[in-house]
Amino acid sequence: MEFPCITRQSTELLTVPDKIVVSIDKIKVACRDCSLSTLCLPMGLRPEDVDRLDAIVKRNRPLQRGDHLFRAGEPFRNLYVVKTGAIKTFTQTSDGNEQVVGFHLHGEVLGLDAIQDGSHGCSARALETTAVCELPFERLEELASGIPSLQHQMFRLLSKEIGHEAEMMALLGRGTAEERVASFLLSLSERFKRRGFSATDFFLSMSRQEIGSYLGLALETVSRLFTRLQDDKILKVERRHVQILDIERLRSMVSQHAACEAHQASP
Repeated sequence: MEFPCITRQSTELLTVPDKIVVSIDKIKVACRDCSLSTLCLPMGLRPEDVDRLDAIVKRNRPLQRGDHLFRAGEPFRNLYVVKTGAIKTFTQTSDGNEQVVGFHLHGEVLGLDAIQDGSHGCSARALETTAVCELPFERLEELASGIPSLQHQMFRLLSKEIGHEAEMMALLGRGTAEERVASFLLSLSERFKRRGFSATDFFLSMSRQEIGSYLGLALETVSRLFTRLQDDKILKVERRHVQILDIERLRSMVSQHAACEAHQASP
């Protein structure tokens, strides 16, 4: 899900011991100057409309790892776009544990699920130093009513949200543990590729436990499958640094399962 965003090219990171400091001045970049504007902004948006959209966007100080963007039950007022970093969304189970429901990377939107009820049904927390764009929803609605391409973008985002939820339900309902992990890695690969990053060499902002929570797998299962993928020379993993060595074999893990299901379902 895409919207106005700022990429690593627009943000200066200064590294000091045990801390990453993001330059505030570098974060304050207009939508029209964003290097991912062709990906995030609606096609055909006129320059003056870009300025109108940029005028309602709020850019706050970066969140640090562990900071909340919003909490479950809070009133819905804004949509949020990840400019840099990553955020996880999660709910609280009856026994007090976290159930991860999504990971959101740069250029992706949070908060769409809260439009219907007027309050957030899940919480959102930064996985690393993260900067976001804040879009007041009422002002965005008013603006979209006069800009057809922006309104179309809103509908497209909602459609993608519904489609993604359907895919996840299907994956968690039928997929094997191997297929779930393979699908997750392929999804990350494609999302990084769309934003101009490497599709086969990236860092995971989330822990193995968080991946397991998202995929409905135990931590031990996720760790075992990562080890197996390394042994099979499909992945190379060093802590959270992942290199996909054989993406076609990774894809085959998903397609073979789908073909098997289709064969079993045939008369």
